Amino acid sequence: MRLKDKVAIVTGAGSGFGAGIARRFAEQGAQVIVNDLSPQGEKVAKEIGGRFVQGDVTKGADWAKLVLAAGERLAIVVNNAGWTHRNKPYLEVTEAEFDKVYAVNVKSIYLSAMHAVPVFRRRGGGSIVNIASTAGIRPRPGLTVYNSSKGAVINMSKSMAGEFGPDKIRVNCVNPVFSPETGLSAEFAGGTVSEEAKKRFMATIPLGRFSTPLDVANACLYLASDEAAMISGVCIEVDGARCV
Repeated sequence: MRLKDKVAIVTGAGSGFGAGIARRFAEQGAQVIVNDLSPQGEKVAKEIGGRFVQGDVTKGADWAKLVLAAGERLAIVVNNAGWTHRNKPYLEVTEAEFDKVYAVNVKSIYLSAMHAVPVFRRRGGGSIVNIASTAGIRPRPGLTVYNSSKGAVINMSKSMAGEFGPDKIRVNCVNPVFSPETGLSAEFAGGTVSEEAKKRFMATIPLGRFSTPLDVANACLYLASDEAAMISGVCIEVDGARCV
């Protein structure tokens, strides 16, 4: 039980990677606060014996509610919630889409720290795991705004690790490669995730398969556990060597 008695918040945990992370953490003994904008997160929470707190990660008041639900034993925050504009030319991305990408992908991490770090400081430490993307390292055309937001997450994670290290707060990052099991896969593909689109994405992954929620969850589990006590400011690519 690598996370026994640890309280963890996992955002965007109603489906996809987030649900996989919540399930894996619960299997390893964590008490999981399942967050999602959609009420479908309640189903995941019931399945794993966790608590569902519905909320918008772009709102400070909702973060306050999340952290209050976790209480003073909060040890782990996994910032998994994300959003993307549809794959399309850069100049066709609307201002509203730009704002939403940065609010969900970047502002949410700022807000998570504003509310969780004071708790971590009071309890003598904690762990933040931010889910970025291989898009932040090797960007594809058509997703420029999304790519840049994930690059910001990667850089923010490293800077947070340096700033919060003296408080015994570790901050790390996980970069998954494309997965048809996530709710954003159709947007990445620019429409339906057809067999042709899957083959196109698969051709970029040397290991010859897509990342799964379990793959991403296992990376998060390591980074959140005491086994990674000296690991901070790193990004783990869960990408089958795509970024090599």
